[in-house]
Amino acid sequence: MSHTATTQLQPPPLALYIHIPWCVQKCPYCDFNSHEKNSWKESAYITALKKDLDNEKHWQQGRKISSIFLGGGTPSLFSAVAIADILNYAEQHIGFSHGIEITLEANPGTAEQQKFRDFFLAGINRLSLGIQSFNENHLKTLGRIHGSDEAKRAVTMAKQAGFTQINLDLMHGLPHQTLEEALQDIETAIQFSPQHISWYQLTIEPNTHFYRQPPPLPADDTLADIQHHGSQRLAQHGFVQYEVSAFAKEHCRSKHNINYWQFGDYIGIGAGAHGKNTDITNGQVIRRQKTRLPEHYLDYQEHPKYKEHIIDNSELTLEFMMNALRLNQGVPSHYFTKRTGLALSTIEKPLSELQRQGLLKDSNENIVTTELGQRFLNSVLERFDTTI
Repeated sequence: MSHTATTQLQPPPLALYIHIPWCVQKCPYCDFNSHEKNSWKESAYITALKKDLDNEKHWQQGRKISSIFLGGGTPSLFSAVAIADILNYAEQHIGFSHGIEITLEANPGTAEQQKFRDFFLAGINRLSLGIQSFNENHLKTLGRIHGSDEAKRAVTMAKQAGFTQINLDLMHGLPHQTLEEALQDIETAIQFSPQHISWYQLTIEPNTHFYRQPPPLPADDTLADIQHHGSQRLAQHGFVQYEVSAFAKEHCRSKHNINYWQFGDYIGIGAGAHGKNTDITNGQVIRRQKTRLPEHYLDYQEHPKYKEHIIDNSELTLEFMMNALRLNQGVPSHYFTKRTGLALSTIEKPLSELQRQGLLKDSNENIVTTELGQRFLNSVLERFDTTI
């Protein structure tokens, strides 16, 4: 059954994702579209990004960009001049909302004081540092190019450069990691007073070195202890968990990530970039992905190759819920109709059953899990999978 047009489908906020695919070296756990920087071409790539944005511009549909995320790879390898160039182009050709959030991912191993300052002056107002751990042994196991001292120095440099919105990426459940080591990473991060901490468990993904040669991970009991005590420790220091792996100080939640989880729209430009767009005219929700290899992306820069998938009605409910229920506060119920075009009555039965079982909160205004529902999120999501 294809998705038919509906007057209720409304364009949600619009974000922009920019993928920079190069890094210094590939980490053994990484399954992102990243490539070691032996053949990178900064200026050619920026030109290709501009053409890509031109081709995506029709998805604007009267909206301005509310947030931008430059991910990778390691976007901080690019010069601030190049970053400023693509940001200015996006502002001129689509426009920015007032108070736009612009995040750049940076690797502590490539941190330089002047470069951070230049990024700040180029318009980046939120920096996300891929720390992963402050423990030397764990950093070596993870194949990171930075040590503990470099990680600490990078956070200090970011503050001195003028950044008042800093996210630290930390991983837990690392090979041989103890509860004490995981909590020590959190304590060290907190000492730097970041506004946001992304704290997520290491998962072994296909097409990674760790998948081919799996390292010894902590036992399930240890993982559960780390999750429990780590979340408590963050809460004690004023970090509110607003999503499965995101913790923020008051008013410092990531606008960009919240837009993903609230089933907002985003244009994706760059090699392997994903986008999700609402076509109001046809009443369709569409996902697009650009060709992955940087060389292919540059070869076809006049008309970047992409795959497109119109999300069928049978998939839409699950897609919406997979995002929305990651948020601890859930989403307003009316978002379901506005962002899928489907009537709320289509999910009335599973909603009622889950509320009765204590897995969803009993609310007409919001769709939100209880604490129990969050623990058994996969079971909750299965109820919305109409393909089973």
